Amino acid sequence: MNWFYAFDLFGVAVFAITGALMAGRKSMDLFGVLVIAIVTSLGGGTLRDVILDHHPVSWIGNDLYILVATLAAIGTVLWVRFTRPINERGLLIADAFGLAVFTVLGTQVALAQQVPVSAAVIMGVMTGVAGGVMRDIICNEIPLIFHKEIYATACIAGALIYIALQHFALGEGLAALVAMLTVLSIRLAAIRWHLELPRFHLLDREPKDPDQ
Repeated sequence: MNWFYAFDLFGVAVFAITGALMAGRKSMDLFGVLVIAIVTSLGGGTLRDVILDHHPVSWIGNDLYILVATLAAIGTVLWVRFTRPINERGLLIADAFGLAVFTVLGTQVALAQQVPVSAAVIMGVMTGVAGGVMRDIICNEIPLIFHKEIYATACIAGALIYIALQHFALGEGLAALVAMLTVLSIRLAAIRWHLELPRFHLLDREPKDPDQ
């Protein structure tokens, strides 16, 4: 097992935990918890592989992905029920790490399919954030990436840096490491200082009287 594969499984576990916690907030039963956890952890990669016609989809070709997501979800339920709530800040930091890994992995897979740069960036971002978007939509929430600290923007930066370093023939491992550190650094800074993109507020205005 190489280090990047191990990080990928860690990302699956972390995203599964966030999905399980969201399901818990919605008072779902154990089956609902498992569904939300698996969708959150594997949804982005699945969507990417389907769009790119990349087969087999990661979790179809390897049972370990489903197993890790399932165990992470069940472990979360047991931990919260019998011990204490999971530290939210620690989970955000772990989530940032998983986001960095998924973004670079998604970009790698897209480049291997020889897609244009723009598509590779989109696939990297999709791998990192689509599972969480699916989770929030299923749970009837506004997706986190649309109203919280910088999230998807960190993925875009990481994907672009990875592609640029690959263009300059930097080693695969080093390029991946630098790109992951970029995503991780931006996301951690956003968590620490609550960095956000400018918001668009549509202000209510009194309609003008046509007679005036």
